[in-house]
Amino acid sequence: MKITVISVGKIKEKFFTDAINEYSKRLSKFCRLTEEVLSDERADESFSQAEIEQVKVKEGIKILSKIPKGSYVIVLDVKGRMMGSEELAEKLSTLAVGGVSDITFIIGGSNGLSKDVLDMADFKLSFSKMTFPHQLFKVILLEQIYRAFKINANEAYHK
Repeated sequence: MKITVISVGKIKEKFFTDAINEYSKRLSKFCRLTEEVLSDERADESFSQAEIEQVKVKEGIKILSKIPKGSYVIVLDVKGRMMGSEELAEKLSTLAVGGVSDITFIIGGSNGLSKDVLDMADFKLSFSKMTFPHQLFKVILLEQIYRAFKINANEAYHK
């Protein structure tokens, strides 16, 4: 299976980069992981809602250009469906059994995702109603994907 993670905003802290690299290494046993890190658009605190929407549109255009053709797209959205780890594992397993071999996860920038990106998603997933920094969230996402593969392989993983 091929997993692509598209995220907006560079990882600045070494401890996040180290964690991302560790989960990427662990995932290599189960899938081919590709990461696309896109630069975020400048958005000052003083921006109006219309200007924020323009930022999301610009980021959305970049995101849409990086989605592999034919990939099943899962966007991370606070308004998406909440799932436990076992449910995510079941979702990935069901997709695989159904012939899906290419899945793309999308993490938006600090202002969220454009309507175009949200509308083209095959599935909207929420990990929480809380807001997380995208750097930390990327670590959480990779850990949960890894956990899902471990669950589906009936391998032990700490609870």
